[in-house]
Amino acid sequence: MAQRREADTEPVVRDAVSAPDAAGRPRRTTRRFPRVTRDTARPEGGGRAAPGDAPAPARQWPILAVLAVVGLGLLLTALDVFRLGTILMGVALLGGAVMRWMLPDVGMLAVRSRFTDMVTYGVLGLVIVLLAMMAQPHPWLEIPFLDDTLHFTVRT
Repeated sequence: MAQRREADTEPVVRDAVSAPDAAGRPRRTTRRFPRVTRDTARPEGGGRAAPGDAPAPARQWPILAVLAVVGLGLLLTALDVFRLGTILMGVALLGGAVMRWMLPDVGMLAVRSRFTDMVTYGVLGLVIVLLAMMAQPHPWLEIPFLDDTLHFTVRT
């Protein structure tokens, strides 16, 4: 079942699955780890979000949408609309988590596994939104036990 190539010292097994190289052919078809790492596998869902003949921005529309909303949030924050700008940035990350969950291919929005990306984008987005809503002065959201915790831990 295993054959050896003359130029390569690694055995080749035809029925094992491996990540394709740049030309689309499996580079290493054994289950053994190579001595030298030559390539990494693309994360699940990391394929193009549009067909290959579409222009580059169209193929990466999910990450461009998230970045556009974050950019708008940064602009609002720079224009002294702090609370709305930071909430918009958190919502952009929450939108990235939803896209990572619902869409089969999200292009460069896929960095790690689907689960890890969803949890990372979701938790960071939720924390940013909650912190923006609790920002002083005149917070939109007050959590009573946080005030008690602060007074318990910091004594004057």
